[in-house]
Amino acid sequence: MNTQVSPTLAASATSPVLRVPPASPSAAAAYFAASLAFHADVSDVAAALAADGDPGFVLVDTRSTESWDQGHIPGALHLPTAQIAEQAGQLLDPAVPVVTYCWGPGCNGATRAALAFAQLGYQVKEMLGGFEYWVREGFRYETWEGPAPQRAADPLTAPVAGEDCGC
Repeated sequence: MNTQVSPTLAASATSPVLRVPPASPSAAAAYFAASLAFHADVSDVAAALAADGDPGFVLVDTRSTESWDQGHIPGALHLPTAQIAEQAGQLLDPAVPVVTYCWGPGCNGATRAALAFAQLGYQVKEMLGGFEYWVREGFRYETWEGPAPQRAADPLTAPVAGEDCGC
């Protein structure tokens, strides 16, 4: 009789990561595909906005006027979450997808805004990282005074030796 426990089973019994086993590959594929349908990252949004032509979406800053004035992404539409239900129909084409952003990963304002857009019938994605990671990755931004000085990319959030992180 073999009384040895496989290394995988032993690890899952002691590891806090594996205490709940990973999902099956098919369930994981469905989950991650769905996640990509709901989210876009800062680098992909920046690349789409920098490319020639229509990016295929409208980028919407959902923060307050004070926050917008402090800094925002060039080309974004300013529409605070509280005004989406009232103003989206006059400002946005329902056939064009919307990408929302707020302050950063510690704020769920972009999620609330994305929900408001979805409830109005818009296709919507949330930009992960928000304005914080836009700035931390070294992309240009504006304030109420105009273009802000470009900051160097934070080496903890973006590649500094190349343009592509490889992911």
